[in-house]
Amino acid sequence: MNHIQRILATIAVMLMVVISGCSNDRQAGGNHDSDSSTATRGEHDRDGGEHSREGYGEHDREGGEHGEEGEESGTQLALNEKYDSVRNGARLILTYDAQSNSFNGTVENTTGETLQRVRVEVHLSNGIELGPTTPADLGPGEKRDVKLTTTSKNFDGWSAHPEVGISEHGSDEERGEHD
Repeated sequence: MNHIQRILATIAVMLMVVISGCSNDRQAGGNHDSDSSTATRGEHDRDGGEHSREGYGEHDREGGEHGEEGEESGTQLALNEKYDSVRNGARLILTYDAQSNSFNGTVENTTGETLQRVRVEVHLSNGIELGPTTPADLGPGEKRDVKLTTTSKNFDGWSAHPEVGISEHGSDEERGEHD
């Protein structure tokens, strides 16, 4: 009888450790992607919005906002590196300009169809999120200038991504909230 109790106690302790470990993983972050668009504020910067001040990004809560696909690859670029990537048909090319303390480049539709609500975000290594830029529809082959300015100077890396459509930030009810 004593032997069975020890086995059950051991199993119970092991289950508690496993459950505790899984719970901590979720709290740590869950899943870990006019002719000019310019933004200087954090995403959803408004009363009652997701973020009330610079420095609180969309990924600061359980599970992140973008599910399994994720927003970023987790790869941080150095300040002198260029971002050049296509995502969901939108090619984003960005570089950091230290003199103006801004990220400048273009976003281009690489598909044969109109891309709806294209916008750009930059995530700084210090946790600050820039953008998104004002959503704009891009016709086939259309290219727009992008400029995201920051007031922060205490970062040494960054990541960026274009977003397309309404699926990445909710429903049509949110249309225009960044305007």
